[in-house]
Amino acid sequence: MGSSFSQPLFFFFFFFLHLFLFAHSSSSSFQHLQIINAERRIDLHSHIIKVYLTLKVENSGTSPASEVHLALSPTEVEHLAIVKAAATSGKRKKKTYTPLGVKSAELPDGPNGTKFFSITLLTPLGKGETINLEVLYQLTHSLEPFPVEISQSESQLVYFRDSAILLSPYHVKEQTTFIKTPSTRVESFTVVDPIKHSGTELKYGPYDDQLPYSYSPVLVHFENNNPFTVVEELEREIEVSHWGSVQVTERYRLVHGGARHKGVFSRVEYQGRQGSSGASSFKYLLARLPAKVHSVYYRDGIGNISSSHLRTGFVKSELEFEPRYPLFGGWKSTFVIGYGVPLQDFLFESPDGRRYLNFTFGCPLAEAVVDKLIVKVVLPEGSRDPTAVVPFQVEQRLEIKHSYVDIVGRTVVVLEKRNAVPEHNTPFQVYYSFNPIFMLAEPLMLVTAFFLFFVGSVAYLHIDLSIRKS
Repeated sequence: MGSSFSQPLFFFFFFFLHLFLFAHSSSSSFQHLQIINAERRIDLHSHIIKVYLTLKVENSGTSPASEVHLALSPTEVEHLAIVKAAATSGKRKKKTYTPLGVKSAELPDGPNGTKFFSITLLTPLGKGETINLEVLYQLTHSLEPFPVEISQSESQLVYFRDSAILLSPYHVKEQTTFIKTPSTRVESFTVVDPIKHSGTELKYGPYDDQLPYSYSPVLVHFENNNPFTVVEELEREIEVSHWGSVQVTERYRLVHGGARHKGVFSRVEYQGRQGSSGASSFKYLLARLPAKVHSVYYRDGIGNISSSHLRTGFVKSELEFEPRYPLFGGWKSTFVIGYGVPLQDFLFESPDGRRYLNFTFGCPLAEAVVDKLIVKVVLPEGSRDPTAVVPFQVEQRLEIKHSYVDIVGRTVVVLEKRNAVPEHNTPFQVYYSFNPIFMLAEPLMLVTAFFLFFVGSVAYLHIDLSIRKS
């Protein structure tokens, strides 16, 4: 199968062997907690893998526990985009969710390469008490196309690697794993009894009484023709003007991250056999924009592209547009989207007198992975002491931008994040102080420029007439 398959297989075998020896040779420091029941649901419909984990945790020790730890394998850590947790109570429609803090943790007795996260409980879990937790984490670039190259008429097949048994620092009394595929076409899967395959679902388990750090590697080979939309770099520039608008410019460098296209491209076949020809390609993209957008444009390096459709509303707007050519695996496209939104919907005043912009972080494209996301908030000239509030970790820095009517330049708050997914499309705020006297700067500059131009024109005309008279 080539080196691209044998190397990951060797790594999984080595990691599994290490966990097996570790689980049977070391005593866990988490014996006061145990998982009564664990249910894991893995959604493979998109190229963004979504893992939903439901845990019932019991404190079987004598001292209260204030946190619960999650364990992820080295492969999961490398591709992890986001992890969230909540405590739940009630059932079905009456179920309530209480968000909990999740942070990276270091444990001295964990296997090499294992990454831990700590879920902080709102109230310590007492002796004999139980708590229900729901965890969501998402992985990117984790589906391996195989074959790595396909022709225009072939479907896309991918590998997914994981474990039939939950990797955990705790003893797990009962657990089940469900893997959901986008279609019924599953070429092969690892058998770890008991297992059941029905339609688009694989069920591993239930498994009883698993020791801490137990691991059983599985490999699933299945069809996934959904577009692998990968934005290698996205720069979003949000320019704030106190004269009534917020102008947004988004520069995309896009690539189809699926199996590479081989052979020649036939547009006749592509248009004549839609659905079967180029099944994993995508002809159009969908961008979810703010409500009340105006002055929307879409262009690439050649010029404006008119093949787009905008649906506006009071809650959201959607821009559906087509690149100049359909995108197959490995093909790239660069383009720019621009639009304006009303200032009063996004700029507010805080109780301490400062102003703040409330906007959405992340990428507007549906189901896109962004390898490098740069958000630049250009504040009005004269803004001071800017601070950004983002609900997750990002890199921050300040820059200065000059335009043709600026005197000292505008402050730019730059936020940068790697491996962004749609879950990062959440509101963020940029606070700043502003003296209203600076709102007169640009009009004064324009008036002064017009006055100097007028005086210069009159002087030139006077000199010209004087010369003619002489």
